[in-house]
Amino acid sequence: MRKHKITLPLTVLLVFLILLPAPACGQAAETETKGVRTIYLIRHGQYDHDDERDEFTGKELVPLGVAQARLLAARLRAMPVEFSSLTSSTMTRARQTAQVIGREFPGLELKQDPSISECTPPTWRKDVMMEESAETMAACVKNIERFFEERFIPSPDAADRHDIVVCHGNVIRYFVTKALRVDTMSWLQMSISNCSLTIIRVKPDGTMKLDAFGDYGHIPENMRTFTGGDDPAKELEN
Repeated sequence: MRKHKITLPLTVLLVFLILLPAPACGQAAETETKGVRTIYLIRHGQYDHDDERDEFTGKELVPLGVAQARLLAARLRAMPVEFSSLTSSTMTRARQTAQVIGREFPGLELKQDPSISECTPPTWRKDVMMEESAETMAACVKNIERFFEERFIPSPDAADRHDIVVCHGNVIRYFVTKALRVDTMSWLQMSISNCSLTIIRVKPDGTMKLDAFGDYGHIPENMRTFTGGDDPAKELEN
């Protein structure tokens, strides 16, 4: 049987090559121009729960909370990285924790962001849902999501970034569910102690890796605290 060789006119071949999808090459080039962003999420230290002042002027760190923050600052100082930024929520306990950390890194200017102040996102726990209004929870999610979209992105240039963010238990746990791409209502299934360290790495292509969650190895057991005091079973927020 005679085989027939199929040939195409040169113009047809040129049109075919022009129409070939090129995004893959463009995306590769764009990815190569970006670096890795590592975000160090820190929950504030133990504070005065009995202070009747609001959370933006009162409820300061107690001596134990200051000590927890110093231990955490020493751990960060020992890391072989150059930190790029230091951000805290506008609540007193987070701001003071960040100030303690900042003493170890005088070159970092502390910036505050109200969108990562403590709030309660929706959860599976019915008792929690009954305590918060739908409007309050919606505002909470809106603020946290905005910060996540703005900050949990690759480094804008080829150089890597290392960003310290001091905030709150609910906020950090919500960020973790986002990074893991699981149901955000599962945030309350995690327990997180004061001045613990959670690390999320954002790669150049935008994918994320959870390197550590609630790591408190720098804090002795007799100095470890939770929202509900010393009982992690009582932990809810803050």
